[in-house]
Amino acid sequence: MSEPGSGRPVERPTSGRKLPRGLPGAIAVTALLALYIWQIAGRGVSMVRTGEPVLIAIGLGVLVIPLLVIGLIAKEYWLAATVQKMADTLFAEGNLPVDDLPRSPGGRIDRAAADEAFEPYRVAVEAAPEDWRARYRLAFAYDAAGDRRRAREALRHAARLFRA
Repeated sequence: MSEPGSGRPVERPTSGRKLPRGLPGAIAVTALLALYIWQIAGRGVSMVRTGEPVLIAIGLGVLVIPLLVIGLIAKEYWLAATVQKMADTLFAEGNLPVDDLPRSPGGRIDRAAADEAFEPYRVAVEAAPEDWRARYRLAFAYDAAGDRRRAREALRHAARLFRA
């Protein structure tokens, strides 16, 4: 990764916009979840239609599951769309973080290099805690350092700041 604020522009194809690499997989998983939701909702409706008080109660409980799944899927797609808008904004500004960390022959990022590169991003967030750009870069520094939980947390925080 490059130093904060010195991101080198990355060449993007000019002939039409390509689909994000993970989109087909996300759509496939969403389609499978839609089938799951359909089946679960059908079972819940069947239970409610029996007229038996216990089955009605269980059926209503079962119908909550599809609502939760739909809500979580919508939340993830909303985050993905926001992250893409943030990346496009940083790219237009010439400040999109560049992953230039050394890697092993197997493609893994050198942990020591990632830890060393992480510090400037942490300092940048401490200096400007309400700057979505700093949080976005911090998220990718966490990811490079192997801390996926904190990376996701920082990315969600960056998205909230970006939307505000």
